[in-house]
Amino acid sequence: MADRIRQRLRHYPSQNRLSDIHIRSGRALSIRADGDIISFPEDVVSEEEVNAFLRDELADDEWNYLQKHHDLDFAVVVDGQRFRANAFFGLAGPSMVFRLIITEIPDIDDLGLPQAIHDVLDQKAGLVLVTGQTGSGKSTSLASMIDKINRTRGENIITVEDPIEFVHPDKKSIISQREVGPHTDSFEAALKGALREDPDIILVGEMRDLETISLALKAAETGHLVFGTLHTSGAASTISRVIDAFPAAQQDQIRIQLASSLQLVMTQQLHKLSAGKKGRVASFEVMVGVTAIRNLVRENKIQQIDNILQTGAKYGMITMKKSIEQLVAKGLIDPPPVV
Repeated sequence: MADRIRQRLRHYPSQNRLSDIHIRSGRALSIRADGDIISFPEDVVSEEEVNAFLRDELADDEWNYLQKHHDLDFAVVVDGQRFRANAFFGLAGPSMVFRLIITEIPDIDDLGLPQAIHDVLDQKAGLVLVTGQTGSGKSTSLASMIDKINRTRGENIITVEDPIEFVHPDKKSIISQREVGPHTDSFEAALKGALREDPDIILVGEMRDLETISLALKAAETGHLVFGTLHTSGAASTISRVIDAFPAAQQDQIRIQLASSLQLVMTQQLHKLSAGKKGRVASFEVMVGVTAIRNLVRENKIQQIDNILQTGAKYGMITMKKSIEQLVAKGLIDPPPVV
């Protein structure tokens, strides 16, 4: 029975432009393709199939954890294709969602990333944040950025990820990739170790708690170029999220640290191409850490950041609204609904 689910993991990615596969006991298999959910009523997955697959794939400690906590993250490889997976219990019974991991590192020039991103890759120290909702392409953008540095500079690059999606071979740089779980207990532990491992560049897959954010700031302040991600929707909310992670008594000091180390914040969204076209395209909000931005962060005037974005085109800055308007003007996407 376990092989029947593996067959689906082979079949559906080869037949569809999908990002996720949803398998729920006794329900029709569904996929997310180009941002939309598509169900296949003829393909109903039984509870026995789900349990057989999980029992076959999971180690004993993982299986026991799932039975106790009813939720588990794990990874699956089928014929060389990697998936990030989550198993959970719901009303339908045991269920799974598989996120397809695209392992071929995209060329940064093919992604249409803003020029400011290319420019910041020449920096030797500071903090670069890539933000957006889940599935917005943050990991893909970061992989292309790391790959460009790998091809053009001789550096020691250390990544901490959950999970590792893109595997980077050594090129001009050397790269050590660590995954939370198999290689380290936590982002915090790996970051502490990274600071003792002669790094030039550190990538933090997700800055999800105070300790990780604090260590990333420390690394950026002490002469390292640090890349990180946050689930925030714009430059101003990103700054607020970093500062608000700390107790009130520390926030003035954190503003000073962040202002001194911030290089760039890029937020991205994915949009379906206009009617009749298949695929998606990204829009970007970009904030560059120029003096005016650093002063606003230091003085806690976050609400004024949008004004700088609107007038900072010469520095490579752009608002999300302006970026979307440009895609509409090019005919790439349909105008967003008026609210």
